Amino acid sequence: MFSWLLAAALALPSPAPATVVATDPIPRSEVMAMPPALQAQVHAIVIGNDASPTQRFQRLMNFVVAEDGLGMTYEEDATYTVAQAYATRKANCLTFTLLVLAVAKEAGLEAYPQEVGETLSWREVDGTIYRDNHINAGVRVGAHRFTVDPAADLIFLPRLPVKVSHERLLSHYYNNVAVDRLQEGRIDAALQNMAVALDLDPGYATLWSNVGVMHLHDGDAGAAERAYLKALTLDPVDASALFNMVQLLHRLKDPRERGYRRRLASVEQKDPLQQFLQALDHERAGDYPRAIDSIRRAIQLMPDEHRFYAALARIYERAGDITRARSALASAQSHSRGKVQANYQAERERLRRQQAAKD
Repeated sequence: MFSWLLAAALALPSPAPATVVATDPIPRSEVMAMPPALQAQVHAIVIGNDASPTQRFQRLMNFVVAEDGLGMTYEEDATYTVAQAYATRKANCLTFTLLVLAVAKEAGLEAYPQEVGETLSWREVDGTIYRDNHINAGVRVGAHRFTVDPAADLIFLPRLPVKVSHERLLSHYYNNVAVDRLQEGRIDAALQNMAVALDLDPGYATLWSNVGVMHLHDGDAGAAERAYLKALTLDPVDASALFNMVQLLHRLKDPRERGYRRRLASVEQKDPLQQFLQALDHERAGDYPRAIDSIRRAIQLMPDEHRFYAALARIYERAGDITRARSALASAQSHSRGKVQANYQAERERLRRQQAAKD
């Protein structure tokens, strides 16, 4: 996954201890550069004996993931160059995509990056909320198109991936590195990496929203506002930029907050992911009626997502409504499968016993 900043907290945290790297930002030419040892393996294992494109693709897949090949393992925070991934055998979806594209190019296969906008994945670190996008590799072999994705079973993808440019892919790399530098408290390095990302893809609204968050962490509210305005010029319904603008104007006690809040509410009403996160915010605040309203709206917009029903069940239970919690879990169970489905069944049984004890 590659992360993008959704919102800066009103009270910004103290920076973490800084770490130092030899070259920051890393030159663009080094991001996908293949080490000679990897290049030799690709020629010996993937291309060997002048294999057909179909054979090369099959060999590529086995080479990347099998223990007798690279044996790559998935780690969400492993934003590495191809050389670093080869050295560590670790990659997140962004780095895995960089690696697959580099190997495919060396093997003479047609491969390209693909992007899925927002996913149902987020985290909060020191008051800053991070929402995740997702990227993977597409490979074309003759008339067939394949998607190579190490995290397909780990995350929920609300829409099909779309082909994007290599410039967009690299901009995500530098965005990720910038996020890492921000978490380390290295604001200057974060902004330097974001400058490279923007140079690669200046029309991508999300990058400008992220720059605004970083400026706000740097204490420059004016620069933050200008970045948010640029993001909203590029995409007037960008949820992250609208959310960030609302937070900033609220902090400044600026009367324009009301208008931007209305715009944000309009966007959120049509976005199940926003409704889901809004429900979690209400739940954390103990406002269960509003949390229930938001999660039910998310379900209305995306009725097949089992995690929405599971969240609804949890909120109902916290609100003391065990009957509705059991019903929501039944819906979660019916929209899931495998181990997850069994877990929902176990939760339903737990609530049944709890309800029986009270009766």
